[in-house]
Amino acid sequence: MTLSTKGRYGLKAMIDLADFSEEMPQSIANIASRQSISDSYLEQLMAKLKRAGLIVSIRGSQGGYVLAKPSEEISVGDILRALEGDLAPVNCMELKGGEGCSGSDKCVAKNVWKRIDESIQTAVDSMWLSDLVEDNRKMRSCE
Repeated sequence: MTLSTKGRYGLKAMIDLADFSEEMPQSIANIASRQSISDSYLEQLMAKLKRAGLIVSIRGSQGGYVLAKPSEEISVGDILRALEGDLAPVNCMELKGGEGCSGSDKCVAKNVWKRIDESIQTAVDSMWLSDLVEDNRKMRSCE
């Protein structure tokens, strides 16, 4: 499975937002500058994250974005699914809860895809934004 720039940049932006929005809402320009992401691309990512209920926007001269809930309650899986959609390693209908393809009853490989999918879901759902923020702060303090 390869994540697109949406997932990679969006995760970086969420770590940044969680790290810096405790003091005040963060603007697109501030996040984009710190993370070397274009403002226009970051706006698209923030719109997806907002629709997913992970962030909220605050209007006004001191406005910007903040997390919609504590970083301890936002998993990496929440973020990646909001940006990437389904994280399944292959486009197999059985992994998505639907009926399998015409050869599904004879497909041994589907068990491989299910195990890989379960591993991915477990991994991303067990990593918390708060832990990544803490790691980020530790890295900055060593610079």
